[in-house]
Amino acid sequence: MAPGSTIGIIGGGQLGRMTALAAARLGYRCHIFTPETDSPASQVSAATTVAEYDDAAALERFAAADDVVTFEFENVPAESVRLLAEHKPVRPDWNVLRIAQDRLLEKRFFNDIAVPTATWREVTSPESLAVAIAEIGCPSVLKTTRLGYDGKGQVKMTEQMPPAEAWARMGAPVGVLEGFVDFSCEVSVIVARGVDGQIASFDVVENRHLNHILDTTLAPAALSPVLAARARAVAEDSARALNLVGLLAVEMFVTHDGYILANEMAPRPHNSGHWTMDACLTDQFEQFVRAVCGLPLGSPKRHSDAEMKNLIGSDIDAWPELLREPGARLHLYGKAEARPGRKMGHVNRLHPRKA
Repeated sequence: MAPGSTIGIIGGGQLGRMTALAAARLGYRCHIFTPETDSPASQVSAATTVAEYDDAAALERFAAADDVVTFEFENVPAESVRLLAEHKPVRPDWNVLRIAQDRLLEKRFFNDIAVPTATWREVTSPESLAVAIAEIGCPSVLKTTRLGYDGKGQVKMTEQMPPAEAWARMGAPVGVLEGFVDFSCEVSVIVARGVDGQIASFDVVENRHLNHILDTTLAPAALSPVLAARARAVAEDSARALNLVGLLAVEMFVTHDGYILANEMAPRPHNSGHWTMDACLTDQFEQFVRAVCGLPLGSPKRHSDAEMKNLIGSDIDAWPELLREPGARLHLYGKAEARPGRKMGHVNRLHPRKA
């Protein structure tokens, strides 16, 4: 796609915003599709269609105005993305979205390509949950198959938690019970794959969560070269198996005995990749644009170690001090209201590479 072409982005959040800013650097226009007015992505894009994600007529008009279509989060109807694919190239493919937005399909995918996960069972009722608990044991975690993120739709199962109560709290017709993983750390890898099959991976990073929301990312993760290579292979093998064109983030557990277990994947830019904006030759958002537009991938080489800190809710009030802090790189998302648990921005702190 030549500069001046239009990228349609489904979703108007901060990931779309930072993608649109990266696209503008390469000479592209972005067109946002979102049900929100004044969304973070709309503020920096050439055009916005405000409509519900299942509005077929609006989707067709949106596709007609774009040269290629992508998405910035998973919680959109896969059928809507399939409809768009009838009119314009959609990258990643809508089937990738279908797998990534359903925990059952996601876990089956990992296991089918010989990527280990935590032990899991599909559950469809309080009774089947009780059977799954008997097989997996406690502690374990009951999760919705769809729409859960940042700890939403999850219930920690203990021996004191009645299955019926957990089922009601989870609040979905189908769930997944996952065995509890006693991990040493959580890591992720973000990999890009181009139209020609070219692969480029960013360094493995460690992610630390607070109240089920990503708090800090450390780049690189303090892993042995062997474990880092295994984690990178999980992400790259997944991208190839999906025939992905775009960006894929894979979150993983590292166990105390040295195993890598896949947890979740997201076929779009990811919170754990925000450090790349200031510490890499090509950041995740430019890499995403390059892949979606059929361009050669850039170098993901890290020129600095980095620590990314999310600004959640009232954390944003520290923005004047962060601007005064030497070496801190502040990124704000243009959200008008700071609410508890809402991601308002992030700050990257760079450190010289270790010899």
